[in-house]
Amino acid sequence: MHHFPEFMAFYFPFAHAAIDWSRPHIFLDQEFGALTRDAELGKRLLDKLVSVYLHDGSEQWVLVHLEVQGWRDARFAERMFVYNYRVYDRYQRPVASLALLTDGGARWRPGSFGYRLLGCEMRIEFPVVKLRDFAGRMDELRSHPNPFALVTMAHLQARQTKGNAHRRRIAKWRLTKLLYQRDWDKQRIINLYRVIDWIMRLPEGLETRLRSGMLQIERRKAMTYLSSIERIGMEIGRKEGRQEGRQEGWVEVLTELLTQRFGPLDAQVRLRIAEADVPQLSAWARNFVDATSLDEVFRSS
Repeated sequence: MHHFPEFMAFYFPFAHAAIDWSRPHIFLDQEFGALTRDAELGKRLLDKLVSVYLHDGSEQWVLVHLEVQGWRDARFAERMFVYNYRVYDRYQRPVASLALLTDGGARWRPGSFGYRLLGCEMRIEFPVVKLRDFAGRMDELRSHPNPFALVTMAHLQARQTKGNAHRRRIAKWRLTKLLYQRDWDKQRIINLYRVIDWIMRLPEGLETRLRSGMLQIERRKAMTYLSSIERIGMEIGRKEGRQEGRQEGWVEVLTELLTQRFGPLDAQVRLRIAEADVPQLSAWARNFVDATSLDEVFRSS
């Protein structure tokens, strides 16, 4: 998980304050995977088991459970109980379980699970944060320095604009401009845009319109945070999920970007792109970043 300290600071500030961030934190994905591989308790999107140090010098484990779903899951609290116990049973380590929920329900807030039988009681209580709780704090989110404020805004606005692609494009465009205005390093800008792009998916035509606006901002302000070549990589990764082979993804994205910058392509140029292999397409994509003409795109390396 990128930017884990900031994730904790924004959603679980009480836990963040107890952790000594000057010492390394380690993701224990292999250990946690071994404990949950056979679990038949529902679909998990993201679970992270992390080793951290507290200010008192002790090393502790934190189980961060991110449940991304749009409906109530009656077995969620039970799953939290089972995962927590499995960690303790396997490693004899107490573990703090934390839950972030993205459903839209106002009342569903599962923060405990337990049972009592014949005088014996088993129980777990865990902190729960719901993104819905931030819905009335949009101005605060807009100015908040933590990057997860923008992630939260993206989620809330994606829900608000469900079924209305044009409203979503406007909301995504505003968020993207906010991202450009942040005084963050290049990789953080890229990481955050990828998350926003994933949350706020748009139809192809509206996505093209949005990307065109982003290119104009970059050229006008000489910004290099989210460069064209990196956007090409993101687009190819998205398109490869529904196309055969990498070459087709490169052809589609490069053709689209060239058309945006230089206007409609003639048949000869389209054929040249379609017949090129991936290394050649990649080279042309790199040329495209600073090219002011088609000749500069197709120049020899």
